[in-house]
Amino acid sequence: MSASDQAELLTLRTQVEDLMKRVTAIATKFGTSPDSAVAADLYSAERSLTTTRRSLDRAMSHLPKA
Repeated sequence: MSASDQAELLTLRTQVEDLMKRVTAIATKFGTSPDSAVAADLYSAERSLTTTRRSLDRAMSHLPKA
């Protein structure tokens, strides 16, 4: 695996973290509204993104260090 592949995975991880923050911010707004079902679905999406980030971390940990 090349350094560019490692950089690509790190970029993806950063983008996933950004999405997590954005989804959480929206879910927080809906959490205290009558649309709490929306918040629940958004928190579910956040959990999925957390799992995705962890999977990327594991994949990167298996790569040889550059």
